[in-house]
Amino acid sequence: MADVLSLKESVVVYLDRSGGFKRLADDCKHLNDPQRTEAVYKFCIRVNPSDLMEIDPLLGDLVLHNPLKATCLFQTVCFLAIKTLSLTEKIDTESQVNVTLNFTHLPPFPEYMLDLSRFPRVYGPMRPVCMEGFVIAMTRVTKYTQGARFLCTSFILKCFYGFRVPPHSNIFMNPFFFPLLCEYTYVLFGIEKQLVELIHAKALEALKGNQQSPLRYQSVTVFLRDELCNSMRIGRLYSVLGIPALVHQWPTITWNVEANNIQQSEPKSCCKLPTKFQELLNATASSPWRFSAIAAHCFGLEVAPPGLYNTVKLILLLSLAQTKTNANDTFQYLDLLVVTNDPLILDRLMAHSLRLACHGVRHQASGEMFASLSRDEHGAGAANIHAGSALLATGGVCMLGDISCYKKDKLDHIQSVLESHTASVFIPGKKFGEDADQLLSLPVQCSFWAFTDSSQRRHLIQSFHRGQETGPLPLQFSEAFGLVVECRERVGQQAQLAQTLHTLQQAVHPGILNYPLCWEFSTQDYTELVSYARDLQVELLPAAKTLIHGYYMASRRARTQSQGVKISVSSIKLISLAEAHCKLSLRTKVLEEDAVIAVLLCENAVTLKHGASTLFLPPEPTFPSDVGEADGLHKRDTMLDELHQSILRFIYTYAPGADTYITEE
Repeated sequence: MADVLSLKESVVVYLDRSGGFKRLADDCKHLNDPQRTEAVYKFCIRVNPSDLMEIDPLLGDLVLHNPLKATCLFQTVCFLAIKTLSLTEKIDTESQVNVTLNFTHLPPFPEYMLDLSRFPRVYGPMRPVCMEGFVIAMTRVTKYTQGARFLCTSFILKCFYGFRVPPHSNIFMNPFFFPLLCEYTYVLFGIEKQLVELIHAKALEALKGNQQSPLRYQSVTVFLRDELCNSMRIGRLYSVLGIPALVHQWPTITWNVEANNIQQSEPKSCCKLPTKFQELLNATASSPWRFSAIAAHCFGLEVAPPGLYNTVKLILLLSLAQTKTNANDTFQYLDLLVVTNDPLILDRLMAHSLRLACHGVRHQASGEMFASLSRDEHGAGAANIHAGSALLATGGVCMLGDISCYKKDKLDHIQSVLESHTASVFIPGKKFGEDADQLLSLPVQCSFWAFTDSSQRRHLIQSFHRGQETGPLPLQFSEAFGLVVECRERVGQQAQLAQTLHTLQQAVHPGILNYPLCWEFSTQDYTELVSYARDLQVELLPAAKTLIHGYYMASRRARTQSQGVKISVSSIKLISLAEAHCKLSLRTKVLEEDAVIAVLLCENAVTLKHGASTLFLPPEPTFPSDVGEADGLHKRDTMLDELHQSILRFIYTYAPGADTYITEE
């Protein structure tokens, strides 16, 4: 008895020092609302076990190893505080105080860390643990009934109708229930719950196409209740503090975790630029275009020799640098569609680039892209929503591959998602025990990469000019992508020979490069570069903004006058491309030169879809010269300066004074 009294005193000291009593008083103020009448009132007490250890080691040990008994102590102290301080008149008995201990932290020891890749599902101490994993499936929020019992006194029998047993109910006339009600009154009240499946982050590495490890990953089910419901989203990484539990589901026993506290985790980013790229940045400081050019030229040498597919390599790096979820949960993305004459090499190049993404999923045409449904296996009877490839790639890249492998209905679905970046999931009510059907909308926050054979280019362009669907692609499918690029190699058969020799060399001596390069970077260097660039916060300067808006207005007017084509705002990603090039160049200010690269890429894409305008561009506008030559970078800078002047003349011709009426347009 003395030990229990000492523990209660320690609880009082902790609540006083941590501000728990103040939060308790604030919560009781909301209970005084006349419209709020409940049987049991819930109070969440935030507990830091490390702070408890400093006040009373016995209490800290009790919270960590016997949380149910510790909860009873906090419940008693909270009830006494409510009655002593007269915080509310709606609580008459201790049973009406439902206390939940929310752990803010756990001791940083291995005993309290649960690795989802190798944790044992056996009988063991059911104590709080911390684990981290991705959400791959979750159910809808459902309600269930929880009970509490009160000593049946004359005062308690003066019940409120709706959540207690009425005194004149027919249940009192039942001889089976009458002896029980003489001792206790049972109170039933509804609360919410949700089931979530977590899996170790390493399990998703296999979806990038990397070599799979011999480990077998298995998901774990996490129970969310009350205020924790709807606090997790599919495809996100979370750190969960919870208590394991063995749930009896006849004839089996399942191992689950009761969530206590949830915090969203962010993938670890590189805070330091690789040494080789730092040296390159210092060496190319004289030009705003050279760093990104060399980075693209030397990228993907495991797949293609230097000098080939430079434009594609550049836009892949731009998409990787731009794909990110901001702190306010706004998502930046850059969807790519590439038209190529060598689908095999481009498939390998995209797969190689996918490994640099923080989250990357290579979608199979026969698999589920967005979401699938199944019945919950834990007895709730609700619909369990399983993540498809796009949802698993949240915050990263979903590689669609060759879109000619997809059927028309799936292409229509992809187009709808590309336009809104939202996927709809239909839940039939009869199948999952609901009264009515439901249509849920799930945000799709990933960039999409796709490619198609150049033999389909003719059908694609004809479909736009004829105004009908003549090829395998729907009429507006390519318009849904932020950027469409065509691979046009300048050297023709020489490029095929160079690619053939490179492929044979890599097959015989993998990883060995016989090219005289001034700069050589490893895949790890590029991974750190992309991670570093992605976290940069950039600002759009007025000069870049004026150039972007001026080109957009001039392009609309020029093509409307000559071709009768009206370009939509969503069809081009000028600002997004300019910001991406700024990040890849490791700057924080978007310069006019960044806007020039964005305009060149967009004009090339619009020309591919709608035909050329009076703004004449070379076949490879971003790489008009071979940067592998001795003076190639200088030639490229000179030609880009000339293209910059051509863009300005185009703007002055079709949108004079664009900076004065941008807002009006």
